[in-house]
Amino acid sequence: MKNQLTALMMAWGTYLAIPCPKKVWDDAMRPWQIVWLPVIGLIVGVIWAVCAGLFVHWGFTGLLAAAILTAVPFLVTGFFHLDGFLDCCDAILSRRDLATRQKILKDSRVGAFAVVCAILLFLFSFAAMADADLGEGWRALLLIPVITRCMAGVAVETFAPMQTSQYAGTFEAGKTKTQRRILLLMYLAVMALDFLWLFSRPACALAVAWAGLTTILSCRAARRNLGGMSGDIAGFSITLGELSGLLILAIF
Repeated sequence: MKNQLTALMMAWGTYLAIPCPKKVWDDAMRPWQIVWLPVIGLIVGVIWAVCAGLFVHWGFTGLLAAAILTAVPFLVTGFFHLDGFLDCCDAILSRRDLATRQKILKDSRVGAFAVVCAILLFLFSFAAMADADLGEGWRALLLIPVITRCMAGVAVETFAPMQTSQYAGTFEAGKTKTQRRILLLMYLAVMALDFLWLFSRPACALAVAWAGLTTILSCRAARRNLGGMSGDIAGFSITLGELSGLLILAIF
């Protein structure tokens, strides 16, 4: 139990901008840290959904409300996953050889591709939030951060890590089966709740399911392009997954 509390605090301190109750670290618990990623997503989702619900209740549903709600998940996570999104955009869109793409991925400087993709990301996120029916859609905002982190966690625990990744040596094939199974059970639990919404709130159900699918597919595509799994790819896929869920919410 103490080890799991350590893993939770590691996840909290890494993936949230909210002050961590207890700062601890144990390299041996890193695979378990990823297992707590969906719980971090639930914290993000609760804050996101509560903000949306309160805005609707107060009648505060204009463009300013959409801008604030667009910013909420980034502010709560300290823009952590956005950093991975920007790094991957620079590397993938460079269309260079594999070694150069991996070098660009590790480069802390932000390139032109990342800037353009960031602008598009915020434009589409804002437009989707402005068009979404948050009277019903707040439910999707609760679960989208959970399901995207379930899928990103499964990818981290399943796909072979890039040799230059921080995960190399820690997440070796065959050593994280238990963690992967727990993450898959979390995913199935979210999908079970999502299924209950299928007929009463189809837009919410579709948004959540699509966010999860986009996350795992973008993980696979980026992993193939960059020669292995990494934390940046996980952040890239979570960001795209959340955007795709918002787009579905706005369209339907």
